[in-house]
Amino acid sequence: MEKAKELTQKFEDILEVNKEKIYRICRIYAVDPIEPQDLFQEVVFQIWKSLPSFKGEASVDTWVYRIALNVGQRSRLEVARDQSKKVRLDSILFLPADNHENEAQELRYQALRTCIKLLKETDQSLLVLYLEDLPYKAMAAVTGLTENHIAVKMKRIRKLLFDCIAPKLN
Repeated sequence: MEKAKELTQKFEDILEVNKEKIYRICRIYAVDPIEPQDLFQEVVFQIWKSLPSFKGEASVDTWVYRIALNVGQRSRLEVARDQSKKVRLDSILFLPADNHENEAQELRYQALRTCIKLLKETDQSLLVLYLEDLPYKAMAAVTGLTENHIAVKMKRIRKLLFDCIAPKLN
């Protein structure tokens, strides 16, 4: 009983510290505005399910990022596979009631999202970690790539994004 309480407390602590970054990752991998919430729930479930087997070989943050990226990538693959079987109602615009961002900022955000989706999946994962202000060392721990490789890839990714986003914002 005590071990279950300890595990529950550890889970709640992990979630409290990491919920914003998990949700930001979910917004990158999911289709707005409702699906990021579903993806967030799936990431939280996978964290809960995996917590008993977490050995602490990596930091909790690295472990959470790895789970969030893996769930996001798996979700995107499932959506792509099921896309031919479903009809998406993209013409229906749903705006959450608490959406108070100004229009220019929203247009910039949408342009960035569009350009991010054009990147290769591994580059998207690196960019998500970069946008979370992770140092290259932490990115290497999450992805298994070397810091040097990440530095080279990030330089290329930034150039691709700049080339993509500049015409959209002008």
